[in-house]
Amino acid sequence: MRLVFGLVLIAGLGLAGFAVYMAQNYIGAYQNALEQERQKATAAVPTKEIYVATRAIAYGEQILPEDVKLAPWPKEILPDGVFDAENPFYDDGDDPRVAVRAIEQFEAMMSVKVSDPGGDAGLTSRLERGQRAFAIKVDVASGVSGFLRPGDRVDIYWTGRIPGNDPNLPQGDVTKLIETGVRLIAIDQTANADTTDATIARTVTVAASPQQVASLAQAQSTGDLSLSLMSHNDDTVAEAIEVDQRSLLGIERKEQKADKSLEVCTIRTRKGAEVVEIPIPCTN
Repeated sequence: MRLVFGLVLIAGLGLAGFAVYMAQNYIGAYQNALEQERQKATAAVPTKEIYVATRAIAYGEQILPEDVKLAPWPKEILPDGVFDAENPFYDDGDDPRVAVRAIEQFEAMMSVKVSDPGGDAGLTSRLERGQRAFAIKVDVASGVSGFLRPGDRVDIYWTGRIPGNDPNLPQGDVTKLIETGVRLIAIDQTANADTTDATIARTVTVAASPQQVASLAQAQSTGDLSLSLMSHNDDTVAEAIEVDQRSLLGIERKEQKADKSLEVCTIRTRKGAEVVEIPIPCTN
């Protein structure tokens, strides 16, 4: 009985080993056939390595070197303006490009979808972290006769009247420097800094923090704003400046002295149960 059981066990192990051997041969033959078909397909469809996106890139994002890679692309459907080994996406020393359209993962990188090195995709890409765009109304005088350009820096002055009758407050209209070194990012609807023509703008757009935006909005609604163009090489910080009509004309405020002739002094005397106040000339 044991002999029969041992023979059956040996036969079962042999059949299992044979089945494994056959399965390996079948899988190996299938893989070889699949590889051959792949080689045939590659030979039948010529490809070229071009740069594709390694992730989804939103409009206005900077495209870093790790965001692109070389990948094979069928030559027959090769898009125009792609970047390849002969036309690399990055050259040494180039500034990052910016996506001017949304780009999906593994999409071909094309010149129509990215800016030039160091370029931008409009106002949103020119704003630094924490900054906001704010428009200021200007005219030929407050806008420096049309000589402002995107990228310039300006000082902003407010002119208005402070309400109230407090004699300690400035009298008449007041001009005060409220912001200094503010960067312009657009003139009217133009963000191109390469233009050289003078433009009489109706609005200029500045990059400012939320606190600066609130200050500029309040100043614009309560008075007039004027811009003063700064030099590109000027790194000085303007001091606090405030001018009213008195200081402009050099008029000094005189202190009014009390008229002593109007002062009345009294002495108190008691007459019985009654207290009487008698006026007398005042002394020192």
